[in-house]
Amino acid sequence: MATPPTKQAILSLYSSTLRSSRSFSSYNFRNYFVSRTQDNFRAMQEEQDPAKLSSMFSDAVKELAVLRRSAIVNQLYGGWKLAVEDQKEVRTRGDT
Repeated sequence: MATPPTKQAILSLYSSTLRSSRSFSSYNFRNYFVSRTQDNFRAMQEEQDPAKLSSMFSDAVKELAVLRRSAIVNQLYGGWKLAVEDQKEVRTRGDT
């Protein structure tokens, strides 16, 4: 029987995954992966079965490695900013 990961290990993985998700230069990819990360870890938080929790944790570790590589490639070949991103910057500058 697999031992379940500690709460601290899960929180550390969550923050690393969020950090990697936010490092995408493309707006759509960034928002998608942040939302997906939050959903995956909410499901992990609600899981009661230790074996299933261990499986979910190991899957999340593998996904983090893929996410990091994908974020690097996305930063290299990012592209232009969307109008949505420009509007947020204008609002931020106008507020200060």
